[in-house]
Amino acid sequence: MRENEIAKEIVDAAYQIHTGLGPGLFESVYETVMAYELKRRNLEFARQCPISIVYKGIH
Repeated sequence: MRENEIAKEIVDAAYQIHTGLGPGLFESVYETVMAYELKRRNLEFARQCPISIVYKGIH
């Protein structure tokens, strides 16, 4: 799958979630259903990956 096709699938998944659930739920709810939608579409992803950042000297 090319980048544009992947992006289309992600945007469509987000749209389906937004129209199905609407706004105002906890982030964890949207994360769970987005993972379901991405898995259903056979897209590879990782959830809540730790990353190292530095902001104004704070790690």
